[in-house]
Amino acid sequence: MYDIIGAFLTAFLITYFATPSIIRIAEEKNLVDEPGERGSHYKSVPTLGGLGIFAGLIFSVTFWIPFNLQSQYGHSPLQYILCSFIVIFLIGAKDDIIPLTASKKFAGQIFAAFILVYFAKIQLTSLYGIFGINEIPDIAGIPLSMLTIIVIINAFNLIDGINALSGTIGCIICIAFGSWFLLMGSIDLAILAASLTGGLIAFLRYNLSAEIFMGDTGSLLIGLTASILAISFIQENLEYVNEFSVQSAPAVAIGVLIVPLFDTFRVFTLRIVKGSSPFSPDRTHIHHLLLNLGFSHLPATAILGLVNLIFIGIAFQLQAIGTLELGCLLLGLAIILTSIVNIALKIKNKKND
Repeated sequence: MYDIIGAFLTAFLITYFATPSIIRIAEEKNLVDEPGERGSHYKSVPTLGGLGIFAGLIFSVTFWIPFNLQSQYGHSPLQYILCSFIVIFLIGAKDDIIPLTASKKFAGQIFAAFILVYFAKIQLTSLYGIFGINEIPDIAGIPLSMLTIIVIINAFNLIDGINALSGTIGCIICIAFGSWFLLMGSIDLAILAASLTGGLIAFLRYNLSAEIFMGDTGSLLIGLTASILAISFIQENLEYVNEFSVQSAPAVAIGVLIVPLFDTFRVFTLRIVKGSSPFSPDRTHIHHLLLNLGFSHLPATAILGLVNLIFIGIAFQLQAIGTLELGCLLLGLAIILTSIVNIALKIKNKKND
């Protein structure tokens, strides 16, 4: 437990004291995000907040997790996790300073995902009986795991549109998964979750007042860490059964990640239906809808954070009903809640007309 607290405090302090210097340098070098048509801010804001989060996370993880610590998989994946972090950091930092093409960002994400799946063995090996499928052979499990990692990474990148949203959701997810790993005795993964939580809370101190944004460096890093925690959560529930084991682990993981995953699924579906590219930017994300309803950044973030917490509670409470059943229930609830927001927005627009 002392390691967990130490990891949290280490990442918090490094990010907290590094961020003011990052803000100053970003302003001096004009490394800022300017207000635009799709933007939700009205002044120039530094975009290198992910540097501070990365510094706190990397230092804390390397300091508090022994490299010779054997995980429940029989090996330590730490060195490969750190390699994937560096790949994602370089992609995000480059894109925050000089925008990368989508193909180059995607190639870097594939490389980071391959390191995690092939070398760190952070890989899905079962569908928990969904559609009658249990064990997944490597020929299908490796690409499926890489796809899962890439989807989660980009889901966080896509919700990073208003102050504190990605940081808040990232904290909620890390606390949910990290608490469970601590109960299971997976100290390395609990330390990883605690380290990112500490860095994110320190970053939120400055992000809440829009002094700095995390940029792609931060959002991609959160997504990568969330994917590691989610896949490891699914696998450990499959391989180790005790009083803390969770049934329907894939559906519960979806419940924990519901805000970024469902919003990405919804937006991509709407764009495809309209005949647009799923990657074409617009203002149809759920946080944009809440802003259009009249909520400011922090209330919108609070609403989505509360929704995420409610879904986590539902997922853990109803884990016994089955993976497919729970997944459908969570999807249905998410659709209903989003429909309510859309209806409220239509009523508001009709009144304004």
